[in-house]
Amino acid sequence: MTAALNYRHLYYFWVVAKEGGIARAANRLGMAVQTVSAQVRLLEQELGHSLFKPAGRGISLTDAGVAAMNMADQIFQLGEQLPDAVREAATGQGLRLAVGMSDGLPKLVVRHLLQPAVDDGRVRLLCHEDEFDRLLADLALHRLDAVLSDRPAPPNPNLRLYGHKLGEAPMSWFAPAQLARQCKQPFPACLAEIPLLLPTAHAAIRPRLDQWLERHGIRPRIAGEFEDSALLAAFGRSGMGAFPSSVWSRDELLQDKSMRLLGDAPELVEHFHLIVAERKIQHPLLQRLLQGVA
Repeated sequence: MTAALNYRHLYYFWVVAKEGGIARAANRLGMAVQTVSAQVRLLEQELGHSLFKPAGRGISLTDAGVAAMNMADQIFQLGEQLPDAVREAATGQGLRLAVGMSDGLPKLVVRHLLQPAVDDGRVRLLCHEDEFDRLLADLALHRLDAVLSDRPAPPNPNLRLYGHKLGEAPMSWFAPAQLARQCKQPFPACLAEIPLLLPTAHAAIRPRLDQWLERHGIRPRIAGEFEDSALLAAFGRSGMGAFPSSVWSRDELLQDKSMRLLGDAPELVEHFHLIVAERKIQHPLLQRLLQGVA
């Protein structure tokens, strides 16, 4: 491409791809079908490649069209953020930080990890919880500034995501006092005597938990499995079973006088990662997160 890209042509292409056809796009834009079609053809001429191909009675994206659509999504998503960014800068509302949280992350740990950014009084923190893959898609489209996860960025060259080790924390086991009093054996053997609550298999720590229990010869009596760590802790506090949690959660859990620390498992470590869409982190609050957590 020898000339600057015409973003008007790109916008028409983007709407056609979103609507799944030129006629539907023309209806959305309130324009003639011929006008929309001509704009898309001009973009194809600028790029030197066909972006659509026939598919039954409609059209679908070519490989080149898929690549163009991925870039167009990023461009127009950024455009949607422009009014908010300008308003925040003009009114002094502070720095905006949109963070995606993998749904398996313990909420108390998330707060610990984000604390260096929250300490900045100018921050406007937006937290979104979802499945890991969906968060990565939103990150690739620049809907999020970063994703917090218990696993590193996947090796996918199409997404161009970069991971940073944010920290790690050993696990401890906690139980309601009435269950702790039932234990006759020392830790960790006592875990075989009482019901346990564990994260589901979608959490990165779960395979390591299973291996740890097996290594200690514990055949667990699992009373519940939870995707949401806060729900797991809530059921644990209600008396349903003992449960593992990061040592970063210890102080807050033990503020509840009905809870007991059964024991530490220093060899059972939970890892935490910050995933971003750019190789070099520019956002000042993200830089603070990397500097603030050892």
